[in-house]
Amino acid sequence: MSHIISPNDRQHDICFTSIHRSNLGFLKVLLTFIAAINILAMGVAFYRLRQPTNFFFWMVKVFVSAFSPVLLVVGLITVICAVFLSATAILILGSISAILCLAFIVITSWATNPATGFAQAYGPDWESDISEKRKDRMLSQRYVVKLPKPPVPVVEKDITYYTVEGSGREVRCDIWQPPKEVQRSGLAFIYLHGSAWTVWDKGTGTKTMFSHLAAQGHTIMDLGYRLYPETDMMGMVHDTKYAIAWLKARARRYKIDPNRLVIGGGSAGGHIALLTAYTSKHELFTPAVLAEADLSVRGVVSLYGPTDLRSTYYHCAQHLVKAKSTATEEQAEEMPAWLIQWMGDKYHRLGFDKQIEPGMLAPMLGGGPDDIPKTYDLFSPISHVGRHCPDTLLLQGEHDIIVSARAAYELHQKLNEVGVPAVTHIIPLADHAFDLILPKISPPAQHAWYDLERFLALMAERKTEKRDEVALNHEQF
Repeated sequence: MSHIISPNDRQHDICFTSIHRSNLGFLKVLLTFIAAINILAMGVAFYRLRQPTNFFFWMVKVFVSAFSPVLLVVGLITVICAVFLSATAILILGSISAILCLAFIVITSWATNPATGFAQAYGPDWESDISEKRKDRMLSQRYVVKLPKPPVPVVEKDITYYTVEGSGREVRCDIWQPPKEVQRSGLAFIYLHGSAWTVWDKGTGTKTMFSHLAAQGHTIMDLGYRLYPETDMMGMVHDTKYAIAWLKARARRYKIDPNRLVIGGGSAGGHIALLTAYTSKHELFTPAVLAEADLSVRGVVSLYGPTDLRSTYYHCAQHLVKAKSTATEEQAEEMPAWLIQWMGDKYHRLGFDKQIEPGMLAPMLGGGPDDIPKTYDLFSPISHVGRHCPDTLLLQGEHDIIVSARAAYELHQKLNEVGVPAVTHIIPLADHAFDLILPKISPPAQHAWYDLERFLALMAERKTEKRDEVALNHEQF
């Protein structure tokens, strides 16, 4: 018996076909939009920003760099969908976006310059100084797609390590100790957060890194050092030296070797760390009560920290921007009200309510480098290089809009000239603060951690080498 198609059936089929075509059309438009956005985003990741630049564009670049693995997956899904839809244009766009993402990951994770690497500083067999057991908890390569979940560390928060004389101000830190099941390395890593010398606080964006390093047996001291305008750069160095003395005095309690301390930090924290490490016996940079204390460290790490303040001043184009000691009402209103409300107490704790412009050197130092050149020299780590300096690791983004990669190379060269082991890695396409955004999947962050964990392992296990100490000529300042 033949089936008779009624008019209602025909109308239903036509309606269904129309809806199907409409959905396919919407899907194609959506896929085209996604592929185009992917290409545009990766274009920003490859683009080198120039100062003076907009804060928004820098944030987009840093976030896109970290998200590049996710964008790669999105690009591949777009390609697969385009194949099933037989959409040639979408296939081309999706392929371009996926290729750009993959190229970014490969380039960012590329091996660094051997002329400034570990082999140059410690010899071709440097990896043999790191125990196999410790290597098991380290990244196997410069990019591992997703960091393994580490065991839970033991954390003590808000410990007072120094009380400012006169004001009674308590300067605090957090102590991260290895998980109970992890064998201790005996090394302590004193870390100073990025701040532009004015904002942020300990524990900001570093939880993943500290957990990762604690799982390798290291103890981390996360400093909440004072910032401008509460204190100046000298006060920041003094706070850090109090931290060194405090931790060395408690070496037995925290089961660390006082001769295996490494100090480091990000951005302004990296600058203060370098300055502290290179002036361990400089009277001006040392509080009087610590004059007889051993404030030396085994090594120092700078994540995109300024090494030469003159270079930073001009690299940031601060000579083109009118410096203000206080913010205007318009600047104070730049941060949306909803964001201030969402941050709550953090808005004050992180210093965003300060009526100052973060990172501006002239207000902090009292003028520009042409006005007070000796002051800029005094607070530049490169001015204090000598054979007394500890082993140094410099991690720097090639596209950094705050700190010049050339300045990092210059410090590396000067350290080499006086016989101080130094490792400098310039991470391709990476911008300032590249390690703080989604480090679990971020290619530039993992690239930096690969070097950081190996440097700390060497500082923990490698035999110390005696070097002749050369006194600083303080009269030049």
